[in-house]
Amino acid sequence: MSAHAHLPNRVGHLGSLVETFLPWTGLAVPLLLLCALVRRSATAAVAVLLPAVIWCSLFGGMLVDKRAGGGDLTVVTHNVNEHNPRPARTARALAASGADVVALEELGGTAIPECVRTLAHAYPYHSVQGTVGLWSKYPIADARPVDISPWVRAMRTTVRTPKGPVAVFVAHLMSVRFTASSGFTTDDRDAAARRLGAALGAETLPRTVLMGDFNGTFEDMALSAVTSRLRSAQAEAGAGFGFTWPASFPVARIDQILVRGVDPRSSWTLPATDSDHLPVAATLTL
Repeated sequence: MSAHAHLPNRVGHLGSLVETFLPWTGLAVPLLLLCALVRRSATAAVAVLLPAVIWCSLFGGMLVDKRAGGGDLTVVTHNVNEHNPRPARTARALAASGADVVALEELGGTAIPECVRTLAHAYPYHSVQGTVGLWSKYPIADARPVDISPWVRAMRTTVRTPKGPVAVFVAHLMSVRFTASSGFTTDDRDAAARRLGAALGAETLPRTVLMGDFNGTFEDMALSAVTSRLRSAQAEAGAGFGFTWPASFPVARIDQILVRGVDPRSSWTLPATDSDHLPVAATLTL
């Protein structure tokens, strides 16, 4: 647990695999304690304190409810799932959240016109770039794709809020796979993260929000080209781990709202839709 950042990715991307599910290493603590009790070993019971303390130092802060009221801008992001059987119903659920800005990923087929039609009344401004899109109650400008992959999976736009302009990025990093022969395959995802990190580094607006499906957690060092430039809204203003995938039994937070130049006030997950991801939301002070 304490050396997770030093685990190598050269063989099967072991480091990324471990860091994706790192919070679950805490389950070893009660298991070790049970073993100590079965052996009736006081020394072993005391030794269990070491992994317990390390886990708490890594994740204890996530167990504190840091949500607060107020804020100037509420944002929502959701991977709607390209196989979503009811994209319009999903869009209505997101609009019902009252968010000022909604980012969608994995758009395709009939989902695009259905989402455009469903969200048009609440969000008069929108832009769809490839398989990602953004809907806003406030005017948007300079919408354009961000080159992170062979096809468009990321975009950047300026949202002109009453408190001034905010650069908003929407991204869907490449999927990962786990196979016996090649391990945890993340090369394409990691390359996309490096390109996205370069785009974030070139951003000139001081206030930046990045939303999307990263197919990886904030703790994954392979995504440091992005995560080193931004802060996690969930880590700063959430309650719990905010796991988002899979929606039926979430075990990892791979859907993110990251910020720079703004302060998160609250972060939370929304109820499940017809997607295999949970939507996530945050309220920000500009």
